[in-house]
Amino acid sequence: MNRLAFFLLVALMLCALSLVGAQHQARTLFVALERAQSEEKQLDVDWSRLQYQQSALSKSARIADAARSQLQMSPVTPGRTQYLSGIVLAPASGVAAAPASSAEGRP
Repeated sequence: MNRLAFFLLVALMLCALSLVGAQHQARTLFVALERAQSEEKQLDVDWSRLQYQQSALSKSARIADAARSQLQMSPVTPGRTQYLSGIVLAPASGVAAAPASSAEGRP
């Protein structure tokens, strides 16, 4: 009877330690899951912000402002435009015509 009680006591202790270890592992995994979900939410917010910024940066008015302010570009005026004459477009069959050697509007 004494050996049986000792064996049951050892089995009970091993089961209790196993239960404590399992609960600790479950809590650790739960904390990791919460952190991963929090990171997912943050990445989703960042993705939405980046999509908004991309749409704002791709607007033509913003591009025109950047061209004027940062690149010192100006719109084309008819006085600065050079028109070429004598260029004949190739017919649809693919035969190319020789371009003219003179150009109008050159200084």
